[in-house]
Amino acid sequence: MRLAEIFERVVGKDAPVRFRAYDGSTAGDPESDTTLVVRNPAALNYLAQSPGAMGLTRAYVAGHIDLEGDMYTALDRMAGVAFNDGMRIPPGEMARIVRGIGWVKFVNRIPPPPQEMRRGRLSWLGTRHAKDRDAEVIHHHYDVSNAFYELVLGPSMTYTCAVFGSGDASLEQAQYDKHDLVARKLGLEEGMRLLDVGCGWGGMVMHAAREYGVKALGVTLSKEQAEWASKRIAQEGLTDLAEVRHMDYRDVPDGIYDRISSIGLTEHIGKKNLPDYFAGLNDKLKPGGRLLNHCITRPRNDLPAMKPGGVINRYVFPDGELEGPAEIQMRMNDAGFEIRHQENLREHYALTLRHWADNLDRNWDAAVREVGEGTARVWRLYMNGCILGFERNVVQLHQILGVKLDGTAAHMPLRPRFE
Repeated sequence: MRLAEIFERVVGKDAPVRFRAYDGSTAGDPESDTTLVVRNPAALNYLAQSPGAMGLTRAYVAGHIDLEGDMYTALDRMAGVAFNDGMRIPPGEMARIVRGIGWVKFVNRIPPPPQEMRRGRLSWLGTRHAKDRDAEVIHHHYDVSNAFYELVLGPSMTYTCAVFGSGDASLEQAQYDKHDLVARKLGLEEGMRLLDVGCGWGGMVMHAAREYGVKALGVTLSKEQAEWASKRIAQEGLTDLAEVRHMDYRDVPDGIYDRISSIGLTEHIGKKNLPDYFAGLNDKLKPGGRLLNHCITRPRNDLPAMKPGGVINRYVFPDGELEGPAEIQMRMNDAGFEIRHQENLREHYALTLRHWADNLDRNWDAAVREVGEGTARVWRLYMNGCILGFERNVVQLHQILGVKLDGTAAHMPLRPRFE
C-alpha cells in the first residue's frame, strides 16, 4: 500500500494540504501552498507506535517528516482533520493500514527525539513540583540558550503575553505596555518594594525600577535567566534598585513587600500547591498590599489541568498545569486576597506568539546553529500551535488583581483606571 493511499484513508481525499512521500506517491490538494512531506520510513515507526499528535511531533522534530510552506497555515487547515484528533480509525480499517505499512513498524520501536522529556527522567527527582524536580523542569525549558531566546523574543527578552494597543503595534511597545499595565494595576510608586516571582530575564523588575523608582527583587529558577538579567541591570545602571536572584520562590527570605507580581509562574505551581502558593505570597505582603497574578488558563474550570502524555507536557512544559480562571481566583480569595479586577488577554497572546514565530522564521539559520534543528523545530511547532490555541479559545490568559486588606480597607481608588 502506497503512503498516499494511507494518507487519504486517514485524512480523506479532500485534505486541504498537499501530501508527498518518499515512495513517490502524492495526495491532497495539488494546488496547496503547504505540503506535508514524509521523508523516510522512520516516520512510519513513530506514527505506528503513537498515532496522532505525538507520533507526528516525534517524526517532525526528528526530521523524518517535514513541512513545506507556512506552519501556521498548515496547522490551521488541518486542525479539524482526523489525525489531529487521535486518528480515530475503525478497527477494520486500521488492520488494513497495518498490513499495508508492515508489522515491522510496530515491532521495531525507535526512541523519541532527545528533545522529549521522558517521565523516567523526572521521576527520580521526586513527586511533581518537588523543588529539585521543578528546577530540572525549568532548566529543560528556560536554559536552552539566552542567545536563542534573544532571536525569538527580541530585545525585550520578555517571555510572557504582551498587551497590544492596536494590531499593528510593535512587539517591543506591546511588552513595555504589558509591564506598565501591571505597574498601574499594582499602583507602583517611588520607594515601594516589589517582589516579582518567576521573573524571567527581569523585564518587570527593570521596568518598575526604571519607570517608577521602585526597589524590585526578582527570583527565577533559571540560572541562565538570572545571569543575563543581572548583567542587563548593571548595563542600565539600575543596581541600586533592581536585583534578580537564582532562587526558588519558596525560598525567598521572609520580608514584607508593598507589591508582588507573578507573571507566567502559576502555570508551574500545580493545582494542589495553589493554596500554599497564594498564602505564602499573602504572608509577604504588607496590609493594603496588592498581588497581580498573570497566567495562562483553561477556558473552563472542569477541564483537566494537564495531559501527562501530551505534546506540550513532553516537549515544552513538563509538569505544567493550567487551571480555569475561577480556580485561580478562588484560591487567591481563600488565601486572604480580596479580588479587585480580572481580565482575559487571550487575543493578545495570539498576537504575541505571531511575533515570536515570525522572529524564529526570520532568524531560522541562526537559531539552528545555536540550539540544533530538533529544538528549533520544537519551538516552531509549539508556537504556531499555540497561536491556534489562543485564537480558538482552547487556552486563555488572565490577569487577576488581589488586595491584602488593611483591616477592612483596600486602599484602592473608587474607580481605578488601568487602560
